[in-house]
Amino acid sequence: MARTSSWTTLTEPLIRQNPVILQILGICSALAVTTTLATALTMSVALTVVLTLAAGIVSTIRRHIPDTIRLIVQIVIVASLVIVIDQVLQAYFAEISRALSVYVGLITTNCLVLGRTEAYARRHPPLPAMIDAFGNGLGYSLVLLVIGGLRELLGKGELFGATVLPLASEGGWFTPLSLMLLAPSAFFLLGLLVWTVRSVLPEQAEAPEHTPPGRAEVTE
Repeated sequence: MARTSSWTTLTEPLIRQNPVILQILGICSALAVTTTLATALTMSVALTVVLTLAAGIVSTIRRHIPDTIRLIVQIVIVASLVIVIDQVLQAYFAEISRALSVYVGLITTNCLVLGRTEAYARRHPPLPAMIDAFGNGLGYSLVLLVIGGLRELLGKGELFGATVLPLASEGGWFTPLSLMLLAPSAFFLLGLLVWTVRSVLPEQAEAPEHTPPGRAEVTE
């Protein structure tokens, strides 16, 4: 029973409870760092590691954190982990670190990270909290990798810097779509992804706030 519950906690955020598609959390980085698959993957790993470790730490000390300063403590924990991740990237992946720019540091204020530590880790034991955090990190990563892969493939004809579609400038047939390398394309792709998932899973769609007058007259 516990194993089934843990598996559900891990896998639900991938599609059915995806934090980006369903809850619309963490979309700033989804729009900003998905110009290539490499930057999307790096950001995904960084956020997943920070989220999982932060959830474990917050859950471990949850009974010793006064409610009045709980958000401050959580932010300090997350910020400390982000600083470590940022230093590792600068030391060993300098080029990708420059491409990610300030967005690694902005993990500290990512709604997904603070949301899971506040809503789940603060109320559950360390292992379930880390499983939940890891699952949400994977769900976030899935969206970033899909968008990053599409943008690099259609914008450059490459994946991870390796040519996949033969370019017309080199005697091939594919002409890169430069629009895919601009920020608006990520917004459109994310919207298309949300629409696709909610079309396949209608239960994810919000109930309409009102009924259009024409439709109301027809139903009557």
